Amino acid sequence: MDGPTDFIILAGNSHPELANLVASRLGMKLGNCDVYHKSNRETMVSIHDSVRARDVYIIQTGLDNNTIMEMLIMSYACKTSCAKKIVGVIPYLPYSKQCKMRKRGCIVTKLLAKMLCKSGFTHIITMDLHAKEIQGFFDIPIDNLRASPFLLQYIQDCIPDYKNSVMVARNPGSAKKATSYAERLRVGIAVIHGEVKEGEADEIDGRYSPPLERNVKSRIMDVGVGGVPAALKKEKPPLTVVGDVSGRIAIMVEDLIDDASAFVDAAVALKEKGASRIYVLATHGLLSSDAPALLEASPIDEIVVTNTVPHDHQKLQCVKIKTVDISILLSEAIRRTHHKESMSYLFQDVTLED
Repeated sequence: MDGPTDFIILAGNSHPELANLVASRLGMKLGNCDVYHKSNRETMVSIHDSVRARDVYIIQTGLDNNTIMEMLIMSYACKTSCAKKIVGVIPYLPYSKQCKMRKRGCIVTKLLAKMLCKSGFTHIITMDLHAKEIQGFFDIPIDNLRASPFLLQYIQDCIPDYKNSVMVARNPGSAKKATSYAERLRVGIAVIHGEVKEGEADEIDGRYSPPLERNVKSRIMDVGVGGVPAALKKEKPPLTVVGDVSGRIAIMVEDLIDDASAFVDAAVALKEKGASRIYVLATHGLLSSDAPALLEASPIDEIVVTNTVPHDHQKLQCVKIKTVDISILLSEAIRRTHHKESMSYLFQDVTLED
């Protein structure tokens, strides 16, 4: 680096292990900063190092609302202390799945992006956004790093006979990602199609407009409202595996794994079709609620996730969970950002579908 006082790295309480790994790779120590919660659950931040006219990098992954408030208050504290630049290193951006409009709902990711910008962040470094278009919600530069090189290397190094594998898209929406992996590994793909309950459908939950009167309903049943044809109701078929997985290693790839029930259902379908072994690879291993127990009892042989979020507690409940360290990618992104170097090297051979 240019000097010991060039910039400072701060970290919240979300993932101290990752923050220390990143700092050590840069040959630094974390800045002196206290982040704690009072008895009334308000978040308190006290920065003991001077940040005036310095570049500040705040490492905080998104786990819950507390970690979001920690991140916002840390950024605002640096902003009001005259920091030169405030870069948020957010390995997992929270609320990233709420990036589409729902009935009577809102796009929460847009709100979070505005809050991050208003709090003082001048640049965001994150990893594998749930949807690439989320970058458009920010009014500041955002680098969306990819974990695919690490996961591909894990497949080549740690999965015996991976050439006899098939990349599996858990649903048709994941087909592009599975295809991208398959083309680089030179293996085939399969797609799982069918009914998997994830709460993605717009279910009848009372938020619809009031029901039509009986006589009005009978008149428009066939032609729709105002002569507009009524849309056919969407119904998914039973779970089906499209592609040959018999006697082969099935590898499912996703950006995140939270509720494991859909992955377990997919694994059961793959096993019924004759898959010899089943792997699940994901960047963000949230594994909330009873997900570890479900995975432990499932036909899945191994769940591979990166350390963008901490999951030590989950690994105690499920021995199948393996961790890939991506701290070197974050540290290199910080180094290149600070030295005003191009980030294109970090995206070498990375496709838009990753």
